[in-house]
Amino acid sequence: MKALLWLLLAVGLMGNVFVNTMVGDGVKQILLSVACGVVALAAATGLWLSRERRA
Repeated sequence: MKALLWLLLAVGLMGNVFVNTMVGDGVKQILLSVACGVVALAAATGLWLSRERRA
């Protein structure tokens, strides 16, 4: 499960960089950037919640 979350985090971050550098301005760029950001934030949250807690 953690491997999938790490993969989603990496894809979300790389996708956001790609969208911001390659896609032109406008609504399309904003929607794609938001989608990549949501994926990255969801994966990061999942990783944070699934971490092993140390006492």
